[in-house]
Amino acid sequence: MYTNPEVPKWVVDLEFPPAPKSKSSIPDPPGYPSQSTGLTKKQASKEAKTQPRKQPSPEEMDTLKLKKAWEVALAPVKNLPMTAIMMYMSGNSLQIFSIMMVFMAFKNPIVGILSTNQAFERFESDSNRGQMLQVKLATTRSDWLAWEAHREPLEHAVSAL
Repeated sequence: MYTNPEVPKWVVDLEFPPAPKSKSSIPDPPGYPSQSTGLTKKQASKEAKTQPRKQPSPEEMDTLKLKKAWEVALAPVKNLPMTAIMMYMSGNSLQIFSIMMVFMAFKNPIVGILSTNQAFERFESDSNRGQMLQVKLATTRSDWLAWEAHREPLEHAVSAL
């Protein structure tokens, strides 16, 4: 098989892998037949049953796109606990880390609002444009938290000395 001296042996071996070696004295583990036996009955029946996947209809695609769009719209809410923990851990002293955390807490919602159309353009089609408008307008507390008014407490607790 290796007749052409210009082609290295490893190239020929890649194109025509060597035949599997004869069975050794060590038996195969349960459920793992050797390569020489071919497919098991279960694998052969599975391959026989496999049919090409049918393409989703336009309505199904719109439903899938709408679900993904809602996931994208609600993703900032999932970042709130991490931001809260990071703000708590940064403390109340003036350090570069706490300054960066405050800056990021204000910058991220503004950037998110400005890039709303780019975030949802891959999900939008002519048939779901009205539904996508609802997704784009979905606001959560994280979207407007910076402009929320501070609540006045009804009671004050004083710690004992």
